[in-house]
Amino acid sequence: MHQSIHTFLIYIKGKRIPFKPQKIVAKMILPIFFMLSFLLSSSSCNALDFCVADLKTPQGLAGYSCKKLELVTVDDFVFSGLHAGNTSNLIKAAVTPAFTAQFPGVNGLGISIARLDLAVGGVVPMHTHPGSSEIIVVIQGIIAAGFVSSANKVYFKTLKTGDIMVFPQGLLHFQINAGTTPALAYVSFSSPSPGVQILDFALFGNDLPSNIIEETIFLDDALVKKLKGVLGGTG
Repeated sequence: MHQSIHTFLIYIKGKRIPFKPQKIVAKMILPIFFMLSFLLSSSSCNALDFCVADLKTPQGLAGYSCKKLELVTVDDFVFSGLHAGNTSNLIKAAVTPAFTAQFPGVNGLGISIARLDLAVGGVVPMHTHPGSSEIIVVIQGIIAAGFVSSANKVYFKTLKTGDIMVFPQGLLHFQINAGTTPALAYVSFSSPSPGVQILDFALFGNDLPSNIIEETIFLDDALVKKLKGVLGGTG
């Protein structure tokens, strides 16, 4: 009888048993693939326990270079600077960061934290973190917060003490003190250097000629120049 080129007959104790090597190979490949993937990922992740930032070196896309191990101390892993910030400014808000530049121990770990103080009427204007998602937890007061998706859908909520909200990476978001007392929150990031771009300053705190801004965002000349004056822009 004709047999497929992928099937062979073997004889065990006089009985013919179909043998299909392609099935055996397929069953072997998957476990081998996962084993190699695990070994490769383990070797790369466990090469260093940590990489405390050497702030004397330039910062690159991947962060700072590692400080020499013999120079690392416990103080590199402790930060004591999350004190109340000065909210006597235009937006009545203060962000106190514990990013790599202030807290070298988070370098390369994919995490960081900051303190947010909002005076009555305080606001963190529309802004984005190009390199990080964000989680906020309200410690004191009432904070209205939200973000805008890439489909221009708004997700907005008034947060009270103990509430937590997440802002996906790169999306415009904001926080406003919605209460009658100062508000306090702690903010965690998925990057040791999340970066920030505040929309108002990006539009009006620069030297882009006013006529270009007017054409791109459909505002009149007087209003654009007024906003430039308030936010420190020129042109």
